Order: sequence, then structure tokens, then C-alpha cells
Amino acid sequence: MTVPFTTGSVSPPASSIIGRTALTLPGGPWARFALRRLGRLLISLWALITATFAMIHLIPGDPVRAAFGPTAPAALVAAQRESLGLNDPLPVQYWHYVGGLTHGDLGTSLITQLPVSQTISQRLPPTLALAGLAFALAVLLAVPAGVLTGVATRRGHGRRTELGFGTVSVVLGTIPDFLLGVGLVYLFGVRLGWLPVAGSTGATSYVLPVLSLAIGPAAILARVIRVEMVTVLEADYIRTARAKRLPDRVVYLGHALPNALTAALTLAGLILGSMVAGTVLVENVFAWPGLGGTIVQSIQDKDYPMVQMIVLVYGAGVLLINTLVDVALALLDPRSVIRED
Repeated sequence: MTVPFTTGSVSPPASSIIGRTALTLPGGPWARFALRRLGRLLISLWALITATFAMIHLIPGDPVRAAFGPTAPAALVAAQRESLGLNDPLPVQYWHYVGGLTHGDLGTSLITQLPVSQTISQRLPPTLALAGLAFALAVLLAVPAGVLTGVATRRGHGRRTELGFGTVSVVLGTIPDFLLGVGLVYLFGVRLGWLPVAGSTGATSYVLPVLSLAIGPAAILARVIRVEMVTVLEADYIRTARAKRLPDRVVYLGHALPNALTAALTLAGLILGSMVAGTVLVENVFAWPGLGGTIVQSIQDKDYPMVQMIVLVYGAGVLLINTLVDVALALLDPRSVIRED
């Protein structure tokens, strides 16, 4: 998606300035845009909370008995069910569940008997660090690759470059991140012995898991940026900029790149959300001390309150990222807010 400009100028049109001005007007298009996005976020969060509540009740059998095992005394199981409120009617349980979330009470682990919030607060930072570094690396790799390839293949030039770039990006983009992680472990950890393959023991321990998460998304994002760059370079305002004999770096970086990144930003938001979810498998490949390994272990232990809250954290993170992407897109193209209004 590109942002058109008037033919005779390389500056944004008046409608863009009007869109930015509307940001300061109370009750204007921006206020209604913010209310709509906030409403969608709250409705989505409510649906997610309801789904995580239903999850523990849709699983066949007694979750407490499943966690404690078939040999656990019936009195112990009954006491645990009472302490968790599982004997209350479903509407009462739902009310307590939502009320607990609003007060920061995420429940208690069936296995460790520790607050779930304590485990999540310890395990969430390594997961966020892994996903954040992988996303930053993916962007740093994709933007230069997409821009340079787009410039080299514009107007039908560089057929071999386009073919080679397309082949490599498709192959890298289709390899599952956990499978790529296994390959990186074998090559750089087992065969060459250059990098650690498990745990978080220092800066070098980030290298392989970050690469596993970043390479595939970087290839996909680079393809989108290349296509958008080729399209933008044929726009009228780029011809005007060239006619004014502006330096190539100004044309490519100052005028073409911001418009080429508009569509890529939407995909980047989806990629960041998928990276957060994708850490589950990658963390287990590298024994990373994050939420990914915790949720797998909790599923094996049938620690449903822990699984419930981790799913909620992952889902809320993806919803928040999507909302922030919508806001960023609106800031890049304020006219979309007016059109939507």
C-alpha cells in the first residue's frame, strides 16, 4: 500500500496535513478512531479471558485429580477443589476469575503451590527479550535487503538478481523456526562448537535462538518490501523528485522508503505477534528459561491454572501488538482515519 502524492510536489498533500491536525480536535476523527480501536481491544480481551476460563472446564475429567495423580487422597483433591473454587457454580467461578484478573490475582499453580504471577514475572522477561531481539534483527536484515533488491530490479532490470532473491527468500521463509534451530544447533553448537546450545548463560546464548526466530520472518518481510519498493519507484512523485535532480539517497530513503514501509508495517506487526507465539517451540529447542518451556512443562504436569494464564499472556500480547500496529499505520497515513470515519 502506497501513499500517493501530487505530481508537482514531493511534499505530502493538504489532506495529510488536515489528518494530522484532526489529532488535536476533541471529538474529531482521531478521537473516534481511538475509541473504536479501544473498544475492539476490550472486546477481544473479554473474548480471550472467557476462552481461557472455559478451557479448564472443557477439558475432560477433574483438573485437580489429573494434576495430583490417581493415587492422591480424595480428601486432598476435595480440599484443593474447594480452595480453587471449582465447586462453585460456573457464573460464580467466572465472576471470581475476572475479579481476580482485575486485581492481579492470576491463581495458584497446582504443582508448585506458588502464585502463577510469580512464575510469569520470572519467565516473561527472557521470552520478551528473545522475541524483541529477533524482531529487531529481522527488520535490520529485511529493510536493507528489500530496498536494495527493489532498486536493483526496478523497471524489469536484474532478472537474475530477482530470481536468486526470490528463491532464497522463499526457501528461508518456509523453514519452520524450530527446525532451523535444530540445524543451527547441529552446525554451530555440535559440529563447530562456536556457540552454546542450551540455556541463557550470557550474550552468546542469544545468538542461535534469535537467528532461529528471525531468519524466516526477515525473508518474508524482505520480499514484501522489495515488491512495495518497485511499485513506489514508479510513482509520479518519485519521477518529480528525480526531475528535481535530488540525490539518489534522498529519493530512495526520504521519499520511496517511508511509503514502501507502510504495507510492510502491517506484516511486521503480524510477524512480531507470531514471534512471541513462536518462542514456545524455539525455547524448548534451546532449553530457554522463558514462558515457552514453562507452558510445555505445565501441559505435561497438567498444571491447568499455569497453562491458562500463560495462554492469556500470549493472547493479550498478540492483541496489544495488533492494536499498536493499527495506530502506527494511522499515524503514517492519517487519511485512512478520515476515510474510516
